[in-house]
Amino acid sequence: MRKTIQQLATQGVQALKPYAPGKPLSELEREYGIQNAVKLASNENPLGPGPGVLAALRAQFDDVARYPDGNGFGLKAVLARKHDVPMESITLGNGSNDVLELVARAFLSPGSAAVFSAHAFAVYPIVTQAIGARCNVAPAHNGSRGPKYGHDLDAMESSIDAQTRVVFIANPNNPTGTWLGDNELRSFVERVSHDVIVVIDEAYFEYVGEAGYPNAMAWISEFPNLLVTRTFSKAYGLASLRVGYGVCQPELADVLNRVRQPFNVNSFAQAAAVAALDDKEHLQHSVRVNQEGMRQLVDGLQALSLEFIPSVGNFVSVDVGRDPAKVYEALLHEGVVVRPVDNYGLQGYLRISIGLPEENRRFLDALAQVLAA
Repeated sequence: MRKTIQQLATQGVQALKPYAPGKPLSELEREYGIQNAVKLASNENPLGPGPGVLAALRAQFDDVARYPDGNGFGLKAVLARKHDVPMESITLGNGSNDVLELVARAFLSPGSAAVFSAHAFAVYPIVTQAIGARCNVAPAHNGSRGPKYGHDLDAMESSIDAQTRVVFIANPNNPTGTWLGDNELRSFVERVSHDVIVVIDEAYFEYVGEAGYPNAMAWISEFPNLLVTRTFSKAYGLASLRVGYGVCQPELADVLNRVRQPFNVNSFAQAAAVAALDDKEHLQHSVRVNQEGMRQLVDGLQALSLEFIPSVGNFVSVDVGRDPAKVYEALLHEGVVVRPVDNYGLQGYLRISIGLPEENRRFLDALAQVLAA
């Protein structure tokens, strides 16, 4: 009997479901006939980029027919100065999730395994299963020994077996917003064998102001198996340009760059990232807007007597107390896009990105109306 196209795919790919992004505003307005909708679904910076970034983008149009710098020299040079590492320690990615995929392609294979926590970022199982490797999913904290739904590093360490080649840690984690402190995370990295690559995903690093939150970049020189990833998609406001990076010791970066696609970061993204790094004032403003928006959202959710997961990112996941799919759909009809997170094992929850004050107010008013109905 002839096989179907799906059956021709590798077993790991057959078991995957496509990543479901947040619904675009254009799609919502087209399908529902709604105008002036707001999107609080994808953890984007509601301010967008600063004026320096826009100027840098305009300047790139003169060379639009040319391939980008495949080595990303200019961006790597700025990042190397920022993090006090050699340029050879940096791997550029088409978003930081591209770097996560490079790790999987370089170090995972059928028969090997990756460890990550329950409720962790959806890309970890995607890149692991696509290679045909095994996912060792460690249970998260239940609230008795650590923050509920947060990474349990003891459980993750216990999940490492002889076939484990990679450990993924999101700090803070999406979609829970939970985080790991300096001492506990460093102690974990120290205990993991150097035969296992430890990836610390710091996509939301710039938003975190809590005392004791670590900068894992400072540990790079001590651990040959440590890779730290960051992105320009969140606090820097460059989500549409898809640019991120990883920092590690040069030997590890050399392996990652062997499987990196040529020209994986385009000229516009490289120029915008350099300009964004130079605009510290805009970054600080973005962080302040997020802090104020988080307070606004938390106050509003508490007024509605709803439970939520305390978050240090630019989002918060809330237990809506009823079928979240129906609440999500009802919010769409009110012109508000949020994010269902049942695929993360968070049944009953919706994730809300922090927006501008008027967008946050629009969501809270719409949610109150939906819950009352």
